[in-house]
This record gives sequence, structure tokens and C-alpha cells, in this order.
Amino acid sequence: MNHADITKEPWRIFRILSEFVEGFETLSSAGPSVAFFGTSTPQSLESRYSKMATELAKKLVGKGFGVITGGSMGIMEAANKGAHDAKGKSIGVCIDLPSEEKPNKFISDQYLLNFRYFFVRKVMFTKYAQAFVAFPGGYGTLDEFFEALTLIQTKKIKRFPIYMVGKDHWEGLIEWMKKTLIKKGFIAEKDFELFKLTDDLDEIANGVKEHYEQTRSTENF
Repeated sequence: MNHADITKEPWRIFRILSEFVEGFETLSSAGPSVAFFGTSTPQSLESRYSKMATELAKKLVGKGFGVITGGSMGIMEAANKGAHDAKGKSIGVCIDLPSEEKPNKFISDQYLLNFRYFFVRKVMFTKYAQAFVAFPGGYGTLDEFFEALTLIQTKKIKRFPIYMVGKDHWEGLIEWMKKTLIKKGFIAEKDFELFKLTDDLDEIANGVKEHYEQTRSTENF
């Protein structure tokens, strides 16, 4: 890094701060919401998990929640569509990536955010979502899932519901965690209480509503 780069580096903080400010200002008015994670790979909205994401989003809107996604295609588009069709708040917390497509068309204009920094974006999900729902996905989905578990496990944030949808997708991972991580003492049996694997959409919607009624908190830290 040359001298010019070094002198510019401290100014990066202002770009970071501006993203935090914009995110806080926008999402603080969104009300209780649920974050959906899953593949951004474009797929038919009639595919199995896309239809489930759309239906779950509608059920959650019916219970008074908005829907937050990464704003891209795949599962995110399906979830935003469900919120949009149910006339709920459809929030897109997008990231600037060369490989990502434009934000999907189902995001409410007033709740469309674009971030350069992943860590700022992740704070928005964790701070303002009353629950996480992880549909089948890749590294990004795993990243959000495990970071949330880590923050709850270490008591850095308040506990909130985390659901995994797609038993045929996630069961292998969970089995590995039980056979390897628990066996080696890296995690405890009780850590499996921090999330639930289910394909029952009503169970998820009712569970999120029950947790919110008990806590009445729109922020996790």
C-alpha cells in the first residue's frame, strides 16, 4: 500500500457510517419483520421452495410482519413477492456485487437499500428482524445462519427464532453437526435448541408471532 492509499484509508469510515445511518433511518420505521435467506440463483417462482417462501411471506404479513430479504432473485424474490402480494412491507437489503442481478421487482420503493459492505448489511438483518428463516442456499445463507447462532450462543444479541426450511437440504448438515461437532466437544447438545428444522409454514408463522408477543421488541441489540 503506497502513501496515497494510506492517507485515503481513514476516510473510508465516512462511507461506512453513511451506510449505517441510511440503514438505521430506513429500517427503524419498518416495524416487526422477518428475514428470509436462501439461494439467489434465479428459479421459477413455481418451484417447490419458491412457492413455500412466497406462501410463508404471505402468512407472516397476515400476522403483522414485514419481510426482509437480500433483494436478489431466487428465494429472495419469492419471499418479496409474497409480501408484495399480501400488501405488506417488502424490504430489500441489497449488496453491490458484480455477480448479482438488479433488485427484484417486488421490493417496496421506500424499503430498497443498497450496501457496499457486507458487515453493514448483516447488522441490518440481525438488528431489525424478529426471526430468521433459512431456505436452501449456499455460502451466503450459511454465513447468516451461523453468525446468528454464534451471536445468540455468546449472548451478544437477544435470542430470536431461527428456522430452517427444507429438510431434504439441511438434514445432512445437521447430522454432521451432531456426529462431528458434538462428538468433539465443539458445541453442546443444548445449542441445537437455538434453531428448528421444519417444513410446516404455519408452525413458523405462529412461532414467530408467539415470540414477538412475548418480547414485543423490534430490535435485537
